[in-house]
Amino acid sequence: MANKAGAEERKKNEEERDIFCVVRDAFRCFAQRSSTLLGSAWAFCGAVLVILLWVVTGPTFHFSDTWQLIINTATTVVTFLMVFLIQNTQNRDAKAMQLKLDELIRAVKGARNQLVDLEELSDDDLKKLDEQFRRLRKHSENNRTRSDNSQPAKSR
Repeated sequence: MANKAGAEERKKNEEERDIFCVVRDAFRCFAQRSSTLLGSAWAFCGAVLVILLWVVTGPTFHFSDTWQLIINTATTVVTFLMVFLIQNTQNRDAKAMQLKLDELIRAVKGARNQLVDLEELSDDDLKKLDEQFRRLRKHSENNRTRSDNSQPAKSR
């Protein structure tokens, strides 16, 4: 009974989704699967094989303009499409990493919660924050050096 109600609820939610949600989800799934497949060693070997096959067929087609145009067109189209797949994957990975870091900042006691959502800051604000961290790092290094120098020689 509960499974039937859950199935009906999912069906109702799917009907309410607009075409953009469906396309976005389909592209996300396609991009994830494609990046996994096309980022493999087998895909690289396949690409090398295609290039070798193209080179070997050169003498057969007398290295004609059409022969060159085939590889140029194919590589241009593949590159154009791969840009979108790579960008989608990079955006998702960056967002996931940002969310994980935000969760760590929130979870660590004493961490500055202002550091959550840094990606929303302007370039000037990021530069100021970078300078703060440089000063903190130098201060920390100076304190560590002083404490190392004050220890007896035997404990080093």
